[in-house]
Parts: sequence; C-alpha cells; structure tokens
Amino acid sequence: MHTAHRTHGFTESVIRGMTRLAKAKDAINLAQGFPDFPCPEVLKEAASRAIRENLNQYAITWGSKHLRSAVARKYAEWYGLSIDPEEEVTITCGATEAMASALLALVDPGEEVIVFEPFYENYGPDAILCGAAPVHVPLGTEGPLDLDRLAAAFSPRTRAVVVNTPSNPTGRVLTRSELDGIAALCLRHGAYAITDEIYEHIVYAGVHVPIATLPGMRERTVTISGFSKTFAITGWRIGTIVAPPALTAAIRKVHDFLTVGAPAPLQEAVAVGLEQLGRDYYADMAGAYLRRRDLLIDALGSAGFRCRPPEGAYYVLADYSDLSDLDDVAFARELIARHGVATVPASSFHAKADPRRRLVRFAFCKTEQVLREAGQRLRGIKRSTA
Repeated sequence: MHTAHRTHGFTESVIRGMTRLAKAKDAINLAQGFPDFPCPEVLKEAASRAIRENLNQYAITWGSKHLRSAVARKYAEWYGLSIDPEEEVTITCGATEAMASALLALVDPGEEVIVFEPFYENYGPDAILCGAAPVHVPLGTEGPLDLDRLAAAFSPRTRAVVVNTPSNPTGRVLTRSELDGIAALCLRHGAYAITDEIYEHIVYAGVHVPIATLPGMRERTVTISGFSKTFAITGWRIGTIVAPPALTAAIRKVHDFLTVGAPAPLQEAVAVGLEQLGRDYYADMAGAYLRRRDLLIDALGSAGFRCRPPEGAYYVLADYSDLSDLDDVAFARELIARHGVATVPASSFHAKADPRRRLVRFAFCKTEQVLREAGQRLRGIKRSTA
C-alpha cells in the first residue's frame, strides 16, 4: 500500500495546532507538554563543552557508546535489569521516533496493534503506517483496567500492545496487577509489549514498574523512554529503546533509514546528566511537579471543572460539562479566544468522536507563576457563565 493511501484521513496534530493558535492569540499555553523552565545547568554545560570540543559529526547510528552505556547502567540501578549496551540499547530522535521505529520493525501489514484509549495521538497513526489496524481498549482516569475486555481484544492477528505508563493523557500509573494481566495475555498470544515510559520518573501515586521486569517479558518487551520530560529538554529529541538483541537488530535498521541518528553533542550531554544527576534530582523534580499539579487542580475546581488528580505524568483531563454545552474543539477554541488559556480537546485522544464527551487536557509543566496566572484566567469562566 502506498504511503499516501495509508495516511489518508490523518489529521494535523491537534496539540501542535492549539499551540500555534495560542501564540496567535497570546494565550497561556497549557496545551502542548513542553516545560517553560530551564533544564539542569549540568546538561547545558556538557552540551556546550561537547560542541566546543568538536563532537559535531555523526555519532554511531544507534547511539554513542557513552550514552548507551549510561542508559544500561541506569536500568540496572533503577530496575535491576541487566542490559547489554552494545546489542540492546538504541538512541533515537525522541520517544516519538522510537515508537515509530519499533512498530515499523516488528508489525506487518494486516496485523493488529492494541492501543489503550484515550491515547497519545501518535500511536494509531504509527500502527496504520505499518499497514496494521489499531484496536482500541478503554482505560480511563479511574477504575482498574478491564482485563476481560482486553482479553477479548486479542486475536490471532494481534502483534503487539502499546502500554503507556504513566499515561498521557489520563495520568494513570498502571498497577503491578494490571501489568501482570497484560503480560499474561502477551505471553498467551505471542504478542509484544511496546511500552512508552517517557514519564517514568514523574509519579505521584503508586510505583512505576517496567513491564520488562515481569516474569517472561524480558524477551517480549520493547521499552521506550527518553529525556525530554525528565530533564526538560523536549527540543533536544533524545529517546531510547531497550529491547532484546533480535528485536534491536530489526529496530536499528528502521531507525537508520528514518533518521540516521540523534544529535551527537546532545547525546554526550545527556550521558553526562545521567552520570552526575543522582536520585535526589529525580525526587526533587517529582516533588516540584506534584506542587504544580495541586496548584492547577485547585484552580480548575475553583473555575467549575471536575477532574481527578493524575497519578503520574503532567496532564489533567478536566470535565467542563458544568460550564458549557459546546463540543470539546469549540470549547478549547473559546478558552483561547475569550480567556487566554490553551488546552487540548480530548477528542484528539480518541478514535471516534463522541458528542457527549466534555473533556479537555491541561498540561502543568509550567512555572508556578504561569499556572497561577492561568488559574486566574480560568476562574473567569465560572464568573462569565454564572
């Protein structure tokens, strides 16, 4: 199938579209999930030093040895996983490219990929680019994963299940019991777990458990992560894939022809960051995000939204049904035009539109000052609709 046919019906990223609209209207951007505060000084200094020392040419296609070794040490220290940096670690141009490379390498036309819904907007298109069909299974902001419903979604064509924990946009952190259920189904059906763990260090409730650490899953899991969120460097585009050697070999071939490699001096800087930033850094970062979360949750409640505090990541799905009868796209546009706050309509995280859905997603990866100002603007919604 030609790529033009595969991509027919794709829409432009709603998230990035809302960012552009926010810029045009000078609105506070709580739509796209990029921090508005600086990354750690150690990373900036290491990147500058690498450039000055002429580390400006291609790195090894699948990543510099320094960074791959640092990633392997991190997985050993944090999760007890023994990783071979030569055959099991690939450095990519962000977690987004990592997911595309993994699916293109492992999924064939006519197969199926299970995706939990609501989902990060790239997963479905990535499956379609493989000529596969995404199969959606609900997993909302509250209540356990329905494992019976998930089991019913598996078929002889199921090649993989995409697991995002902590989740964007729901903020769910999957429990060990839920992950055990997913793992059992993967093992029963011979399917891969392809995990997006980019928010692994931004957890407020529960514990992040990589599914690769579960019995029998080491050889069936492709673990995707990166440093955009952990180090506040979304523009650097440094992602990681950890997978067993046979899967890594296939993924690297796709990665090579997609992007050749991630920026060499930035790989060096991230490796230095991994070596020099200890566990206190991660704890302080999560604590700072917890304060931001609670600040935004309080503001949303005062403005008349209904929402649950997320367990992880840095997004809040908020129900505005007490404030407006507009559909989510129209409501998101009105928030920008009338109240100067940009958000994302939840329909962009679902396969099918539902006129009864009254949800928008807010990102709180902003300074507390910006979140307070956004809160003041949002409180004006309640006053204007009273």
